[in-house]
Amino acid sequence: MLYHLFYPLKTVFGGFNVFRYITFRSIFAILTALLLTLFIGNWFIRKLKEMQVGQFIREDGPQSHLSKAGTPTMGGLMIIFTALTATLLWTDLANLYIWLLILVTLGFGCIGFVDDYLKVVKKHNRGLSGRAKLISQSAIALVVAFCLYYSPGFSTTLTLPFFKHLQPDLGWGFIPMAVFIIVGAANAVNLTDGLDGLAIGPVTVTAGIFMILCYLAGNKIIAGYLQIPYIRGVGELSIFLGALVGAGVGFLWFNSYPAQVFMGDVGALALGGVLGTVALAIKQEFLLAVAGGIFVVEALSVIIQVSFFKVSNGKRVFRMAPLHHHFELKGWPEPKVIVRFWILSLILGLISLSFLKLR
Repeated sequence: MLYHLFYPLKTVFGGFNVFRYITFRSIFAILTALLLTLFIGNWFIRKLKEMQVGQFIREDGPQSHLSKAGTPTMGGLMIIFTALTATLLWTDLANLYIWLLILVTLGFGCIGFVDDYLKVVKKHNRGLSGRAKLISQSAIALVVAFCLYYSPGFSTTLTLPFFKHLQPDLGWGFIPMAVFIIVGAANAVNLTDGLDGLAIGPVTVTAGIFMILCYLAGNKIIAGYLQIPYIRGVGELSIFLGALVGAGVGFLWFNSYPAQVFMGDVGALALGGVLGTVALAIKQEFLLAVAGGIFVVEALSVIIQVSFFKVSNGKRVFRMAPLHHHFELKGWPEPKVIVRFWILSLILGLISLSFLKLR
């Protein structure tokens, strides 16, 4: 909106138009989402308290979490609102990739909203059934996969780190892979959202890394120099991800330990789905597994725990899954678990960027 409003205007410095620059609009998308989140945060939390939208704490979880019962949840609605507002203000709305991210954000956000609503308002402890969540998530991911597959000029080749000449063409196989990545990323972020600020920290770091990657992939000269796939139009996604970074940092102001509000499934599923979609759009699926390594490890810890429990007649690999609960039960204070996971996320993000030259 602002992009289209101010695009015809020229600055007094040489007559060039700053609003055509992705970097300029990305910075202001970050600031817009950040300031808007900080501005509405206290009001939003107060409204959640008035509506008695309090977090339900599992009885089989760590006992230290019982004190968190009743803390307002569904704070992901605030992230979605501020990120999408900044996106609509600063992006080129003629860009197909932007609308795909908006679809994923709203679609997965709605699934999470229904799940949260059933748990915290209707007091259904389990919320949506696993089957219902998987089917609805897969349906949205399938729409996105087909849109990408039939986008003009979009390649279904797979980009592999370290092997610049090895790019297998998946053909129709791209579609099930895309569904798996989007749904997997959404649920991996959701599993990580178990401590105050634990999920939003790595989400913000990963979004920041992919903001850079989108800019590089959307610039033909830079993409050619780095020997990464050039995808026309994906540079605009840097602005969406910038808005996500700003909203994430703003949300962390209220979600940091001790949390005033929790993200809820409405936020975690939406954010994870966005990260998975972006990775597919810029052909950097493997770098998502590196930059978002925290989410991968958290999801794997649950899979390993459940699988080993079934085959070993009740034995466990970890004291509790997901992995962050294992460290809690080992005696690590919650803030220490959170900050150490943030540090690891930052390290993994830097490693993923280094792979751009290791080809």
